[in-house]
Amino acid sequence: MHLFDLVIYGGTGDLSRKKLLPALYAGFVSGRVDPVSRIFLTTRSAPDEDVLPWLADVLAANGDDVSADDQKLQQFAAMVSIVPLSLTDKEDDGWKWLVETLQSCADRPIIHFLAIPPSVFTSVCAALSHHQLNTDRCRIVLEKPLGHDLASAREINADVACHFDESQTFRIDHYLGKEAVQNLLALRFSNILFERLWNNQTIDHVQISIAEDLGLAGRGGYYEGVGALRDMVQNHLLQLLCLVAMEPPARMDAESIREEKLKVLKSLSNITNETIKTDVVRGQYSAGTVAGQQVDGYCEDMNLDGNSNTETYVAIKTFVENWRWAGVPFYLRTGKRLPDRFAEIMIQFKDVPHSSSPDWQYHNRPNRFIIRLQPVDHLALRMMVKNSAEGQADLKEVELNLDVSDPNRLGPYLRLIFAVAEGDQSLFVHREEVEYAWRWVDGIISKWDYFNITPVEYPAGSWGPYEAHDLLRSDGRAWFHEKRG
Repeated sequence: MHLFDLVIYGGTGDLSRKKLLPALYAGFVSGRVDPVSRIFLTTRSAPDEDVLPWLADVLAANGDDVSADDQKLQQFAAMVSIVPLSLTDKEDDGWKWLVETLQSCADRPIIHFLAIPPSVFTSVCAALSHHQLNTDRCRIVLEKPLGHDLASAREINADVACHFDESQTFRIDHYLGKEAVQNLLALRFSNILFERLWNNQTIDHVQISIAEDLGLAGRGGYYEGVGALRDMVQNHLLQLLCLVAMEPPARMDAESIREEKLKVLKSLSNITNETIKTDVVRGQYSAGTVAGQQVDGYCEDMNLDGNSNTETYVAIKTFVENWRWAGVPFYLRTGKRLPDRFAEIMIQFKDVPHSSSPDWQYHNRPNRFIIRLQPVDHLALRMMVKNSAEGQADLKEVELNLDVSDPNRLGPYLRLIFAVAEGDQSLFVHREEVEYAWRWVDGIISKWDYFNITPVEYPAGSWGPYEAHDLLRSDGRAWFHEKRG
């Protein structure tokens, strides 16, 4: 059972309502969160109603079957306080109340979760330092985006470091808290079978995809000028690539894992003037059909007059230039308004060198290792076996399920909050990782600007621009899109 005080800055915003509070409630109901823990939600102004009915509405909107009469919800609501305060004025009265309340209990860690725009990270950190809420028992959690480019990321990291040590700083990427990602590391580093196969001798290529079927209507002005490369590739996709490609760490601790992830980021092949047009695809969705419904294009969703150079889709071919991965392409893609919502790593092994039977030759498929991160966590190995149908001598593909069934498994945000409370940084991103990832992404953006490469259109409801399919087709490969459960 975990005991902590958690302050969510931006406590009534989307991240808190859709992810953090549902996760904390699930942890409380399952007995993992100590009921003596306290949760503080900072806001510009308190909701009109009391905490209990407001929480009931928040959790119900997330799909929880709750009502204000539920005893568990009432107990959880007793742990929650809404704190009106100004994030930019450290002399605001709300800070005084928060400081006195937090200091009244010295028996637990204090977690400051910044679910706010990075533009106010500095003022909040300065206020916390001013009020001595940055002591050894305090940790700070930084939600993405961590900057707009390398220079701004460095500035944010430097500002935070003025008030919190690196050991107190937790840069969160919720994909690293997913069960399938944790299981991937366990399978890789505790089974000699996988280690023997995890190299360029047996692996043909790797695909990492994060697809969304929703568009950007209602996202306000955040996404315009940011785009898929900054929003998804710089953090989520590159972090997943690191976990696939990293060498076995000496120990499964934060420092050892960080060292190996940094080696991968330093080994990424740079996109050059020659490869920017062949190995990177930049797209933007236009009007189309999703799930049988007509939907608008990006500019209409964002209420923009005229054209926009903000990409909603990006596909990249890159390499990890070291001995293990030499010659193995890594294909990254992410996009909005695609036919399905999923996040997945597909590791495709090489073809067998010779087909011993003519009946097998036309049905054989390469083995694939699938790590599915959403909509549900799932690990599977796809292999070929004899078709057992009567009179058939050919092959069929079967899926070897590698999941460990556990109805009580932790959700990603709850796992990460518990790790923060314990001071375990192994599931978080070090400042050097952020900066090396930005350096690589900035190299792509600068070439887009230099060569005036604007997004190509793709219809909403399609699998992205034709150019993205050509990216793999030119290598004799294809994107892995099968119906996902």
